[in-house]
Amino acid sequence: MASSSDTVQYIVDQVGLGRRLSSKKMFGEVALYLDEKIVALVCDDQLFLKPTDQAQAFLGKVRLAPPYPGAKDYFLLTDEIDDPDRLKDVVLITAAALPVPKPKVAKSVERASRGKRGSTRLKVPAKVIGKKRKSKNGKS
Repeated sequence: MASSSDTVQYIVDQVGLGRRLSSKKMFGEVALYLDEKIVALVCDDQLFLKPTDQAQAFLGKVRLAPPYPGAKDYFLLTDEIDDPDRLKDVVLITAAALPVPKPKVAKSVERASRGKRGSTRLKVPAKVIGKKRKSKNGKS
């Protein structure tokens, strides 16, 4: 069952970070991004926070549950949703603990860098690696 847009909007409003917190539909559910980092998932109208040691220290005892079948466990937040200050704090703590996402490379740039056959090997001139290279006409 997909999460309702009303639930997602309620959670985003409760966090109270304005445009810094955004949502994006993914795999039939919703990911919450803070400053381009995925900090939480909303699945089946439930809030799942990415697990970090810092967030666990802040929250104390947490309930772990997978947001969808086959997923790793996340922190399942229930009471925190109705406590805007606590929710905002734990989302900020989680975002600060997560690494900065790697920049994405456009697929067309990635393909162009691979060459004709899809190889990622670099062509190194023979004199750089210490071998004599034959010229096109067969002579050294």
